[in-house]
Amino acid sequence: MQAVTQRKITVVGAGFVGMSCAHRAAQLELASEVVLIDVNGSRARGIALDLSQAAAIEGWGTRVSGTDDPQATADSDLVIVTAGKPRQPGMSRSDLLEVNGRVMIAVAEYVRRLSPAAHVIVVTNPLDTMVHLCRHALGFPARQVTGMAGVLDSARLRYFIAEATGTGVVDVDAMVMGAHGDSMVPLPKRCSVSGVPALDLISPAELDELSDRTRHGGAEIVKLLGTGSAFFAPAAAAVAMAASILNDERRLLPCACLLNGEYGLEGIYMGVPAILGARGVERIVELPLDTEARIAMQKTAGTIEDDLDALRGLGLL
Repeated sequence: MQAVTQRKITVVGAGFVGMSCAHRAAQLELASEVVLIDVNGSRARGIALDLSQAAAIEGWGTRVSGTDDPQATADSDLVIVTAGKPRQPGMSRSDLLEVNGRVMIAVAEYVRRLSPAAHVIVVTNPLDTMVHLCRHALGFPARQVTGMAGVLDSARLRYFIAEATGTGVVDVDAMVMGAHGDSMVPLPKRCSVSGVPALDLISPAELDELSDRTRHGGAEIVKLLGTGSAFFAPAAAAVAMAASILNDERRLLPCACLLNGEYGLEGIYMGVPAILGARGVERIVELPLDTEARIAMQKTAGTIEDDLDALRGLGLL
């Protein structure tokens, strides 16, 4: 077993996504210590104990602990925020914004105080709105605060294309931009399999159907599960972003970044391609878009602005 780099990762929220993030980060030995924090400290400690015992079998050396004490997260190098509630029957979008918005503000308070140099990756929904609120509450430079969604949405589209073309999913490239929701913006013309345009392998109509399936990919899994939602792929996506930052991999990944004129948009977080490295968001990559995609980007920005206005109305922003 090799020595693990002396770094600290905190995962906020011990639900399925949070515990999967903790497991994946420990397996990859991205840090010497992973702290799983939850308001239910007993659950967090139980999961941490289970993961620590798995280490003896899987052969990784990361220390995993569980807690409900924010002080245990002090001096984290990176924080992944998964805490929050899913939308329940009868709950309005405004209700969800308020509940998860208050969670985000509470988390930001102790991260700002205890880990002022940390990079923060937000996974909590509604994603683009929550990462905007988190960064506002943190007061950190925008490059330190990003949101996970585009990696997940692109992975879903990549899998659907692989299925449709009968090719290996690792050879498929796809790019999905915009808000994490029904208004996301898949870019069919940028989908390829080992450099071969996907439109050379399947028809435009088929690719449009796969793009639409991607927009509703989370809901499809929720329906199949009956209770709960996706967690393996969201966790893998968040940890891929964490690895790119902590290991200075400088991967170009679609993630929610603060836009300052890119794509004609200003002052909102939204999913765009970005290079993630040791400084966080090293650079936002502005792709040339056709008219249809530009209109879609304006539409998806409008849905985010509506949520931000709702947060302002609640006095949270």
